[in-house]
Amino acid sequence: MFRSFFKASLALSLFVPSAASASDQPRQLVIISFDGAHDNALWQKSREMAAKNGAHFTYFLSCTFLMNQAAKKAYQAPHEKPGKSNVGFAQSDDEIRERLGNIWHAHLEGHDISSHACGHFDGRQWSEADWSKEFATFHATLKNAWKSVDLEEPKGWQDLVDHGIHGFRAPYLSATPGADMIAAEKKAGFTYDASLVTKGPAMPVEEARIIRFGLPLIPEGPREKPIIGMDYNLFVRHSNGEEDKADSKTFEDRSYAAFKGAFDKQYSGSRIPLQLGFHFVEMNGGAYWRALDRLVSDVCHRADVACVSYSEAIPMIEARGKLQEQTQTSGL
Repeated sequence: MFRSFFKASLALSLFVPSAASASDQPRQLVIISFDGAHDNALWQKSREMAAKNGAHFTYFLSCTFLMNQAAKKAYQAPHEKPGKSNVGFAQSDDEIRERLGNIWHAHLEGHDISSHACGHFDGRQWSEADWSKEFATFHATLKNAWKSVDLEEPKGWQDLVDHGIHGFRAPYLSATPGADMIAAEKKAGFTYDASLVTKGPAMPVEEARIIRFGLPLIPEGPREKPIIGMDYNLFVRHSNGEEDKADSKTFEDRSYAAFKGAFDKQYSGSRIPLQLGFHFVEMNGGAYWRALDRLVSDVCHRADVACVSYSEAIPMIEARGKLQEQTQTSGL
C-alpha cells in the first residue's frame, strides 16, 4: 500500500523532469534529515527553511521528548534502569504541547515524521525482542501524546501514528548486525531504514522488504578527508566536540564547501541521491545549520533538483529502476 500510494501521488509530480531542464537525466535528489527533533525553536527554523526553498525534510523523532515527568518514571529501555534516557525528557507539559503542534504542522506541510526510537541508546547488541519493545514504546507514546498533556488531538493524528510513520534511524547509526533489527522494523510497520553509512553517495538497497539508506562519506576540509555527511561528525572534527563560536564562520564555510562539492559531483554525474543528516542542536554557533541553509537556498529551487523526504524519494528511485535487493547487511 505504501509504495502504490506514493507512486500514484508523487512519482509523476516529482520524478518527471521539468520542461525547463535541458537534460534527459533524472532530477537530482537531496534528502535532508534531522535526528532527535526536540527543540521547538529549531522545529520552527527548519520548517521556515523548508517552506522558503520548496523542500521537504525527514524528522527522526526521539519519543522521550513527548514524555512528561509521569511518563519518564514508567519508561524503561531494554537493559536499562527505569526513567533513564541518553537525551533526556521533555521539561514541561507546555513544551510537549508546542512540540506536538510542530510535529503535526510539519506533517501537514509534507514533511516525513519518522522514528529515532525513544531514549537514544546504542542498540548494536539488541535482540529482535529488544527493538520490538522500544518500537512499541515509541508507538504508544505517540498514540497517547495529546491526551497525556490534556490537549484535544487533531483529526488524523491516529492515522499518522498507525500508518504514516514509515522510517527509522538507529541512534548512533548503531544498526544491529544480522536480521534482528530488520525483523523488528518489519513487525513495527516500517518500510525504510536510514541507519547505514556508505563510502559515498549510494542508492538504497532492499533487504527483507525494508529499503535501507545510508549517510555517505563525503570529502571535507583542505585535505578532503572523508567524513560522514552529518553535523555532529563535522563538530567533532572541527573542534573536538567542544563548542567554538569564535571559528564558527570558518566551520560554516568548510561545511558548505563539503556539502556543495558532494552535490556538484552527483549533479554533474550519475545523480545518485545526496543524503545529509543534522541534529536539533546548533553546534559551533550554528555553523552547520547555516551551511545547510546556504545549500538548500542554492540548489532546491533548481528545476532539475528535488529536495525531498525519504518517503518521497523511494518511488522516485524505484521509477529509475535503481533499487537493488541485498541479502546481507553492510555498512562501510
